[in-house]
Amino acid sequence: MTQMMEMPRVQTCTVSACGYNHDGCTAFAITIGSARSAECDTFVDTADKGGIGKALAQVGACKRADCVHNTNLECGAPAIVVGESGEKADCLTYEAK
Repeated sequence: MTQMMEMPRVQTCTVSACGYNHDGCTAFAITIGSARSAECDTFVDTADKGGIGKALAQVGACKRADCVHNTNLECGAPAIVVGESGEKADCLTYEAK
């Protein structure tokens, strides 16, 4: 039987251009990264506001297998911070193995 792992919270997100960020990340869950970057794949550059209405986002998946917090493409950090990086939103908790 597989045991459910608690998903880490998005502790803070400072990317004001994202449609999910209004007083915190309001997406139900976010996906981080690709094989080469730690960007938030859930980032939507829009003035429209989306999400569940509460800042309770979690990390649903992480594609950065080279991160110390990543085990089997799941984030094991207790919480993450998302911030601006150029015109993108990046996981600032990312740390290379």
